[in-house]
Amino acid sequence: MRADRLLSILMMLQIRGQITARELAQRLEVSERTIYRDIEALSTAGVPVYAERGPGGGCILAEGYRTNLTGLTEDEVRTLFMPGIMRPLADLGAEKALDAALLKLLAALPSDHRRDIEHTRQRIYVDTVGWYYVTDVSPYLHILREAVWNDRKVRLVYRKSNGEMSERVVDPLGLVAKAGIWYLVAISHNDLRIFRISRVRQAEVLDEASERPDDFDLEQYWIKVSTELQQWTMYPVKLRVSPTFVPILPQILGEAVHQQIERASQPDEEGWITLTLDFGSFVQARGEILGFGTFAEVLEPVELREAVIQVASGIVEFYKKEKKELKCGSEG
Repeated sequence: MRADRLLSILMMLQIRGQITARELAQRLEVSERTIYRDIEALSTAGVPVYAERGPGGGCILAEGYRTNLTGLTEDEVRTLFMPGIMRPLADLGAEKALDAALLKLLAALPSDHRRDIEHTRQRIYVDTVGWYYVTDVSPYLHILREAVWNDRKVRLVYRKSNGEMSERVVDPLGLVAKAGIWYLVAISHNDLRIFRISRVRQAEVLDEASERPDDFDLEQYWIKVSTELQQWTMYPVKLRVSPTFVPILPQILGEAVHQQIERASQPDEEGWITLTLDFGSFVQARGEILGFGTFAEVLEPVELREAVIQVASGIVEFYKKEKKELKCGSEG
């Protein structure tokens, strides 16, 4: 533990050059007296570091003492420190390990590289979570990570999408994070299955070693399955869209909608165009199209058109009732 602390002190001093003992003590969660003892230990080991007490003092590392990391280009360094891309590691409980690793890397970089990193952090941020998704990290994620890492079977109690509960023993193969949602890829009843981890109600790591196919590749499997799943779950909708709303569609549905707009038929007499857009499900399509208000009209499928009319009519009736009650209340 002390060796890690000594290394952290050295890394922070290489980055800053001079830091007060109080700040070091706060960041490393020890006393200032411990920091001074650590500085003395570093000095005894031949590191040119010393402490100055009083105002303006602190722990100081001799200028020019550093180990430069070679082999990394500026673009590679910027990518490693780009904020947001490491977010799933925090879900796995690896945030402190990541911070420590980046600290060591940052300390070993030349000063011009460190300036480039801050330049990048202030200009690019990668948000890995979709607009319409929330993170649903399960308390069992860490248990499943342990099982995956150590190749151990797991006994799961799992809630299916229809609400039914099931218990099974699986061979975990890997964890995948997609849009803030974690999934477990595992062998269950001799078949490859995908489990949404937020639906896991119990998880127990067993002493028995799990079985892993020799030719299994997690990345290739996920790409294949997610592509197939996307094709299976597409819900196409034919819409008549107002000309004033067309420029706004890419902001809501993504830039890919430009292709549908370019392929659209000629505008009608009122300037409206007809588009066929893919949604993830009937429920998603209904919710998003209701948000379009009177700027888009559902033409097909009929079930969706009727559902939108029903919900919209219900909203109108609700507000008519509320208005009537408010009027009666004011008259009373």
